[in-house]
This record gives sequence, C-alpha cells and structure tokens, in this order.
Amino acid sequence: MLRKQLRPAIVMTLLLCVITGLAYPGLVTGIAQVLFPRQANGSLVEVGGRVVGSEIIGQPFTQAWYFHPRPSAAGAGYDATASAGTNKGPTDTKLADTLIAGRVDSLVAAGVVTKGQVPADMVTASASGLDPHISPANARLQVTRVAQARNADPAAVQQLVDARTEGRQFGFFGEPRVNVLMLNIALDSLFPRPAGAGATPPATQP
Repeated sequence: MLRKQLRPAIVMTLLLCVITGLAYPGLVTGIAQVLFPRQANGSLVEVGGRVVGSEIIGQPFTQAWYFHPRPSAAGAGYDATASAGTNKGPTDTKLADTLIAGRVDSLVAAGVVTKGQVPADMVTASASGLDPHISPANARLQVTRVAQARNADPAAVQQLVDARTEGRQFGFFGEPRVNVLMLNIALDSLFPRPAGAGATPPATQP
C-alpha cells in the first residue's frame, strides 16, 4: 500500500516541478522577450552607447547641477542588492524626530524650502528604497539650484521639468511624477555642466 501512495506522490512532485519550475517560467520569459524585450531586460538606458542606469531603478545624485532623488534606505542608499525601506511607521519617534526632522532642517538651512512646505517625497524614503521618481513639487524646488549650477535660465529648466513630468498611469492610477535619471540625462543634453564637472554619464557620477 505504501508503494501505491509513494509512486503517484513522486510522479506528481516531479511533474509539478517541471511545469512550475521549467515550463511556465520558460513560457513567460519567452513571451516577455518577444512582446516586451526592453522591459524584460531591465529597461536599461544608454547614453553615447554606454548603459548609464535603468529607467525603473533609482540611483543617487548629489551634485548641485543634477536633480536629486528622494532619500533611500536601501543598504547605504540606492543599493539595488538591498532593496528595502526603514520599516518605521508614522508613530516611530526616530523616524519623525531624527530622520525626517533632520532632513527638513537641512533643506531649510540650505534655503531650498521653508517649514510647512516640504513635499513628503523630499524627506521620506520609498518602500523599496529604489524609487526612480520624484514628485513635480520636489523637482520644482530644485530648479533654482540646478539652474544656478549650470548657469541656465530657471524658466528653461522648469520647462524641461514640465516636459519630463509623467501623468497618472492610464489617467487615474498613482500621481504625476518625474523620472530623475531621464530628467538629468535631458539636462545634460540641453544645458552644459559647470567647468570641471567632467563629461561622464550621470550613472558614473553618484
């Protein structure tokens, strides 16, 4: 009787392994490569024939002449191998009194914002820590700094931000957003970097 029970159990286990471990993943991968090859391969972005990043994975920018992403809690910051948030809730005193308050104070001291007018995504990390987007309000507050660093007209830089602002998905999902990498690449194509900034793509200038 034991043999009669073991044989179908082993056969079903092996069959399910083949179906769910080989056949199904292979089918889905094949369909994705045919219908959505760019997305299936990471939505990689090239500049001058070099891959400078992914359109769906954020990366750090700290130079004054680039737009900065939202804070990241992934590893040491925007570590794609350690995607995560802080897991701190809105009632966590360390989150409110240390992390967020410190970021707000830094922005106020730098003259970027005034208290009470800080976009949430400017001082809080995303759940993944790898969000490639910022809000239009966040980008708008950075226009003056970027324009001054590049000796550009702030109105022209704002026009670029407006042009790179993406609407809600299908018109009603999510919120308007700006992809930081794509915006910074567009910046480099329209406005020269300051002297001594180098000529390497954004991805090599964290």
